[in-house]
Amino acid sequence: MNGTESNEMPLRPGSGGVDVTMVVPVESAEADVEAVVQAHARVLERAGKKWEAILVFDGVKGEAWKKGLEMQESSRDQVRTIALHRKFGAAVCLASAFEHAKGEALLTLPDYVQVDPESMNRLLKSLDGGADLATGLRDKRVDSTYNRWQSSSFNWLIRVLTSTPFRDLNCSVRLMNRAVIEQLSIYGNMYRYLPILAYRRGFRVDEIALRHLREEREHGSPLPLAYVRRALDILSVVFLTGFTHKPLRFFGVMGGACVVLGGGLGAWPFFAKLFGSEGVPMHSPLFLIGLVISVLGLQVIGFGLVGEIVVFTQARNIREYRIDRIHR
Repeated sequence: MNGTESNEMPLRPGSGGVDVTMVVPVESAEADVEAVVQAHARVLERAGKKWEAILVFDGVKGEAWKKGLEMQESSRDQVRTIALHRKFGAAVCLASAFEHAKGEALLTLPDYVQVDPESMNRLLKSLDGGADLATGLRDKRVDSTYNRWQSSSFNWLIRVLTSTPFRDLNCSVRLMNRAVIEQLSIYGNMYRYLPILAYRRGFRVDEIALRHLREEREHGSPLPLAYVRRALDILSVVFLTGFTHKPLRFFGVMGGACVVLGGGLGAWPFFAKLFGSEGVPMHSPLFLIGLVISVLGLQVIGFGLVGEIVVFTQARNIREYRIDRIHR
């Protein structure tokens, strides 16, 4: 990859002469897309930035869709719409919009005014000051105490497991240079962890406090399933940020723990039978459970070895770093 000086360059106009592309995944038919676009467009215009907006309707029709089409017609395609035939989730919405974005910088927004639009100036200054990605931190939050506690616990756990400094990964207001998207893959729920992935890749990521105005319930799974989904997401991001180049460490620890646990469970009945004492027979459930857990542990270690072979054979094509510049 060629060297780049993106860490010291202000926003540059993209290939279409656009500075900032607003990307809004629309997940509700009642979303006030006009208010979202107009509020942030005013701030960008006062900052002297040329902008466009892409509204991605995630299987949504109704009034929001009609308003989006009206905005596209009246703005002569400065506001554009993309319609997905069914609900795919925010990651697909963002990916589809990024493919059609003309701006060098991309601003992701929810389908309602979540933070004070005037706070956008802080994100713009962050990129002008050398950041590659500026992510929002909801300041003086207005949602319920339970939501704040839940969010704080989730972000604390992520910080501990990934050794990153971010305190509000749930804020979807983010401004980033195009290079960030070009070098990172967004799928599933990984859009939520984009600051972590960019930070690990070597991009400069700033977390900027933005005044919180409103919060809506996340569209998706019921609460119990949401917790399961979050747990799986945490496992995914920990693996992707720490073990993609050394899978044996991840699977080896898990497999080794299973072998030790299984061996401990099966040791007592084994030795009791071996030395002929009045103990638990070899066909006892405890021995069988220990044996099964030990075999499972060996299989998990085998997965890690296969992963190491894949990484070894593909090492020339895998790069987890980013060259900032080459000094000559």
